Order: sequence, then structure tokens, then C-alpha cells
Amino acid sequence: MTDETAKADEADATATPEAPAAETPAVDPVEAQAAEIADLKDKLLRTLAEMENLRRRTAKEIKDARDYAVTAFARDLLSVADNFDRALAHAPSELRADEATGGKALIEGVELTGRELLKTLEKHGVRKLSPLGEKFDPNFHQAMFEIPNPQIVAGTVLQVMQDGFAIADRVLRPALVGVAKGGPKAAGEAPAASEPPAGVDKTV
Repeated sequence: MTDETAKADEADATATPEAPAAETPAVDPVEAQAAEIADLKDKLLRTLAEMENLRRRTAKEIKDARDYAVTAFARDLLSVADNFDRALAHAPSELRADEATGGKALIEGVELTGRELLKTLEKHGVRKLSPLGEKFDPNFHQAMFEIPNPQIVAGTVLQVMQDGFAIADRVLRPALVGVAKGGPKAAGEAPAASEPPAGVDKTV
């Protein structure tokens, strides 16, 4: 036996035997199925929530499209409604009482046409804002000046310079108003420093 063969045999004898490979624990099929079901249920709930959100957004978009479809057209008609009001405001009282030459009939015809215009606008969701005597609302009114009056609740609209218009819950044109100041606070309103309502033009 050669030295090389002896060394090889000695190495084989002293070599540490390899440890057997660790066995992979068996997966419980019931647990695996339960985990898969839970995952699928979570995905289903997320999908249902997304679909519900999509349904609500779509319903809102459809409602807005229906409510505000005539916004641009209605805004163009506001000057027509204003002209009816101006014509009636400047009509002399003699013309209103003149039945012989048809003056009274003319005034009544203008009034009727103006009312029909407003009814048509209202049918399409456009309403007129005439807030005389109401509480000032910065969402629908624009205060042009303040009127000192200690007898009137502060913030009450005492004068309307120009009627406003709104479509659904959006303002087409704010009403231009004069607002009372110096009077008692509205019921339930906390006392505050004397400041003009939002939108007041102090230069008028």
C-alpha cells in the first residue's frame, strides 16, 4: 500500500459524516385553504368598496351634469331678467293708469313676460335671490355698504341694489345688498368685534 493510498483511507476514516437535510414541515391544507379564503375575502371587500365609491362618484357627476347643465345659458339670461325689472321700475305712473292708449296693458304685458321668464328659469333649477329683510349670507349676497340702524338686528339686509340668482346650491350672481349695523346681535350669535360683513365695500 502506498503512502498516498494510506493517507486517503485515513482521511475517509476521519471525515465527519454529513448531517441529514432538515425536512420541510408539512403545510396543513386546512390552514392553507383558510389563508387563501381570507385573502380572497379581503380582495372582494376592497373591490366592493371601490365599486361603491365609483357608483357614488358617478351618481354625483350625473346629478351635477343634470343640475348645472344650463348654467351658462341661465347666466346669459340674467341681463334679460334685469331689463324687465328696469323697464317696470322706470315706467311712469301715468302710463300704468293709462287704459285709453294701452299703456296699462303694455305694463301688464311686460310684468307677465317677466314672471314667465322667472318661472321658466325656476323650472330648470334657477331661482331668484331677493333677500330684503333676511340675514346676510356671504355665500349668496355681496354687501356693498352698511346702514347704521340701532333698531335692526346687525347683519340684516335692509336694501337690495340688484337681485341675485342661484342654480341648485351654487350662486350664479350674488345679490348686491346694503346691510344693517349697530343693532342688536342675532339670537345665538356670539358677541364679536365690530367688523363689516365679508365682502363689504367700504369705499361706497
